[in-house]
Amino acid sequence: MTAFARPDRNLPRNLLAWVSDGTLWLIALLHVVLAASLVVTLFFVAEADAKEAECGGSNVLTALAKSDPTRFAALEAEAAAVPNGKGIFWKIEKDGIAPSWLLGTMHVTDPRVLALPTEAPAAFEAASTVIVESDEIIDEKKSAAAILMRPDLTMFPDNKTIADFLKPGDRERLEAGLKARGIPLTLVARMKPWMIASFVALPACEITRKATGASFLDKKIAEDAVSQGKALKGLESLIEQLAAMDSLPTELHLRALIETLALGKTIDDVFATMTDLYLAGDTGMIMPMMRAVDTTSSDDFGYADFEQRIIVDRNRTMATRAEPILKNGAAFMAVGALHLPGKEGLVELLRAQGFTVTRAN
Repeated sequence: MTAFARPDRNLPRNLLAWVSDGTLWLIALLHVVLAASLVVTLFFVAEADAKEAECGGSNVLTALAKSDPTRFAALEAEAAAVPNGKGIFWKIEKDGIAPSWLLGTMHVTDPRVLALPTEAPAAFEAASTVIVESDEIIDEKKSAAAILMRPDLTMFPDNKTIADFLKPGDRERLEAGLKARGIPLTLVARMKPWMIASFVALPACEITRKATGASFLDKKIAEDAVSQGKALKGLESLIEQLAAMDSLPTELHLRALIETLALGKTIDDVFATMTDLYLAGDTGMIMPMMRAVDTTSSDDFGYADFEQRIIVDRNRTMATRAEPILKNGAAFMAVGALHLPGKEGLVELLRAQGFTVTRAN
């Protein structure tokens, strides 16, 4: 499998008005599900040159603020109404125990993301236990073996291929989009759409860094914990994450995959925007931004399913499994940033367990 080719940038300039909700839904999924990032590390072999590791892209919200300030203001108001939508680093306290900490992560290798918030390194050093989404990520061989043991979650059964699920005209779009990235359709035809998306819904720079051995943020935190002799605890198995992804309808994944391929190099702009929001701690803006990019109803494309299965249900599982660990105090917990905000986000769920959770950055 070859590295991404450089697609044409002959795409609409007003990206926010053009990109469908399906595309950003898929990209958000890759940011919030650790297993998706791990798939890239385990199964993608890059042949890109060093310059592909340099990321570009422009913030589409910055452009929107200039071109349509009224719409941008409406987005800001919606984001401001999201509970705990500001901040990616939180302090967790309860009487009688040492404080613990909660970090929202992005599952990427971007050096700006790897540089933790100012307050986080000292908290990490003081922690005796480190909690991540899955502790399986530190052993790539075991991770690969676990994924390969469940081909039903990553491959179509009964000799079916992705062509069996394509609507008229979509095969040509899919084939052309994959070809532009140096991936023959025949090579990935039996893979489920989300699996292919793990390769194509990331900018070339991110693919290159992961393929050349760079650790994404969660993996680096887990590795540092082990190297420093801290206890490492996982809240989910990789198979549980894959099963959550696989539970979403194939047609949703497929539509998002085809639309993502159509983005071409403009994927860099989408990632630049999401990264800027993360670095600014504006996690509450991410979902409103995604829902605003198209006139299509979010329910029509499965946003309700996405939020319920990939975020809300997993939030509850994480909170339940984290509680007995956090009750011992002195823990450093790092999970995808989209799990923190909202009425059913981890910050609120931990408060419901009796912890005091306050923004620390």
